[in-house]
Amino acid sequence: MGIFGYIRVSSKEQNEDRQIFAMNELHIPSSNIFTDKQSGKNFESVHV
Repeated sequence: MGIFGYIRVSSKEQNEDRQIFAMNELHIPSSNIFTDKQSGKNFESVHV
């Protein structure tokens, strides 16, 4: 089992770069980082 990261932004206009940077600083592999890029009403889970 490894370490996983979860990144969420509430709209397409928001940028997840700061959160990705923080995950990289924690040495979380990119294959273990998951991102939600829309509101909780209609979201699509995206694997980075």
